[in-house]
This record gives sequence, structure tokens and C-alpha cells, in this order.
Amino acid sequence: MLLRRGWTWLQDKIYTKARNFFLNILAAGPIPKHVAFVMDGNRRYARLNRKAIQEGHSDGFVALRRMLEVCLQLNVKCVSAYAFSIETFKRPEEEVSALMKLAEEKLVELTENGDILDEYGVRLNVIGKTELLPESVQKAVRRAEDRTRHNNRAIFNLCMPYTSRDEITTAVQSCIRNANSRDSEEPYITEKDIDAQLLTNLGGSPPLDILIRTSGVKRLSDFMLWQCCEDTQLQFSSTYWPDFGLFDFIPIILDYQRKVWSRRIEVS
Repeated sequence: MLLRRGWTWLQDKIYTKARNFFLNILAAGPIPKHVAFVMDGNRRYARLNRKAIQEGHSDGFVALRRMLEVCLQLNVKCVSAYAFSIETFKRPEEEVSALMKLAEEKLVELTENGDILDEYGVRLNVIGKTELLPESVQKAVRRAEDRTRHNNRAIFNLCMPYTSRDEITTAVQSCIRNANSRDSEEPYITEKDIDAQLLTNLGGSPPLDILIRTSGVKRLSDFMLWQCCEDTQLQFSSTYWPDFGLFDFIPIILDYQRKVWSRRIEVS
């Protein structure tokens, strides 16, 4: 038993030193301000590892914490994560209930302990049609957001339940209301007006630099369609989300840095 504990401690020590070494190297280059994750593959990961679907989602939250901390250590100013879609409510009731329970549990942890968000000065924004959530989860959302409202060094957007089409529709509706309130004869809405009313921008998020989707699926699945339509780099990883870690992330950041340096050379 002692030998096993000693070996585990040594492995953790080696991993921590290796992680810090690579993070220091990456930090020497340009760092994206905003990184978003489509956390795909929890269910396939669970089936592959002969686990219950709920365990796959739970392991996915562990991966989210891991990658959030990596991003914050690199001084990424904003991280967005697609926790679940509005369409998720069409899944089997048992799976939806487990997701709601897990979401509430993790939000309560943030509320009670502060944890990683206070350590790095992160403000939590829960983005989406939150009125669709059970009342207990809505209360946990409000507590967690209030608990981190004073943090101002970084932003964490937890998108749930979210779809980009709903976000854009809500933004257009807000623009129409604002235009009508100005009593102008012909209300005129611009692209900038809509952009300013997006849920991410209302929360203070910078433009999206990198969008990463795991599990080998190459589609956006109604996530941040407006935000990634211009200069965002799309990256697709074959790794299932619960297994996604630093060494999957390093090539993505290096590719981002290479492209930034290439643009700088072209401009000069």
C-alpha cells in the first residue's frame, strides 16, 4: 500500500513538473484571449470504458476543471464551455435528470468553496436559456454567479442550456426592443447592434480566438456560430472529452501561435 502511494505521488510530481515546463514554453508565445470547448464524447467514452453514461458526464466535468486550470495558467482571459444544448432535453429522462443533478452539484461546489475561480479571479457566467433548468439548478446558478461577481481577472462562460440560434434570436429581439424604445420612424439595426446584444458579449467576453471540438466529430452543433464566423481558428481533436488534456492542447496552441506569427510577418 505504501509503495503504491509512493508511486502515485511520484507520478503526480513528474506530471506537475512536465506540465509547468510546457506551460512556461507556451507562455513565451502569443496566447489566445478566448478559447471555447465543445465537450463532445462523454457517452462514447463511457461505453468504451464500460461505465454508466452518468459517469461519463461526471468524468467530463473533471476534464473541464483540468482544462480550465490549464487555460488560466496560460493567462487565457476567457474560457467558454458547451455544457449542454437546449436539444439535450430531448434525451432520455434518466440521462437528463443525471445531467441536471451533476450541474447543480458542481455549481454548489463553486458556491461553497470558491475553489479554482477565486484562486484565479474568474467570474462565472452561465449562458443560455436558464429558465428551462429545474428551479434548484437555477438557484445554484444564481448563487454561483453572485459568488464570483467580484472576480475580474478572467471569465468562464458555462453555456447551458444553449444554442447559437437561440442566442442570436434573443439578441435580435433585444435590438428590436431597443430600436422601438428610441421612437425612431424607421428602426435600423446594424451588425454591431446584434453583436453587442449576444449573451457572451453582454458578459464581457473578448472575441473568440479558438474553438475546439473533441471526439473526432467535425461540426459546430449550433455553438457560437456568430462568434466564430470571422477570425476564429477551428480545431478538431479525435480524443474523447473526458480524456482531453494538456498534451492534446499543446499542438492546438502551437498551431495558433504559428498562425499569429505568420500574420505578423505578412504585415511587416
